[in-house]
Amino acid sequence: MTARTLTCRVAEVEDLTPDVFRVYLEGRAEAVAHAAGQYLELDIGEGEWVPFSIANAHGGDGRIELHIQHWPERSNSAKLRELLVEAEQLRLRLPSGDCIIDPDSRRPLLLVAAGTGFAQMKAIVESALAEDPERHVELWWAAKERRDFYLERLPREWAAAYPHVHFHGVSEAGVAADFDDERVSGHRGRVDEVLAQRLADVSAHDVYLSGSPGMVYACVDVLASLGLVPSRVFSDVFAYAPREPLVPTVGSLVKERRA
Repeated sequence: MTARTLTCRVAEVEDLTPDVFRVYLEGRAEAVAHAAGQYLELDIGEGEWVPFSIANAHGGDGRIELHIQHWPERSNSAKLRELLVEAEQLRLRLPSGDCIIDPDSRRPLLLVAAGTGFAQMKAIVESALAEDPERHVELWWAAKERRDFYLERLPREWAAAYPHVHFHGVSEAGVAADFDDERVSGHRGRVDEVLAQRLADVSAHDVYLSGSPGMVYACVDVLASLGLVPSRVFSDVFAYAPREPLVPTVGSLVKERRA
């Protein structure tokens, strides 16, 4: 789809935690059409456009959902927060991004997100389950502490409603014993290290990752040693922070660890 510039109405701004808020925008349904996994850019003035993952699959109702991390010490974050609260309309560009769900694939999904990277994964999960409620989905969501799982109830609801959906919460601070439930598991540690400990073979999966370049490539390196297929791994990081090779060979990883 070709990116287009349009104006949308700010329908709602909702605080999810002290650090994350959710924004609903409304526009013409055909104008806001996008593929699950894509992002948009918001015009916050003076020629500055800020990208955000679209947190909902296209539903034909003209509604767009965003999850935004608020950093009070960053000038553009404070500016954006003020703009969203006060403005009735916003100018945006969409859609952008090639990290989209493959409409022709029915492979199991392995989704790994850090922080508000969950927004992108939310759209992918919604689209996948709408297309095939029997799709196998493994969602790994990494955060510093439990309160940073700002919509924890949602992946819990997916796990409860769909027998092939599993939710893993990963926190460096750890999670309480009451986190675990049917098809819901809590893990302590860094997400790449937890994946190395918990997974065995990912060769059959489509893998989607959303987070910082450091986090994404650390996970890619772990998954490469577990059979990751280079053509079946997707992340926006590959476009704005590319590396060579994107997915290392198992042999190169062994040499690196011995060095």
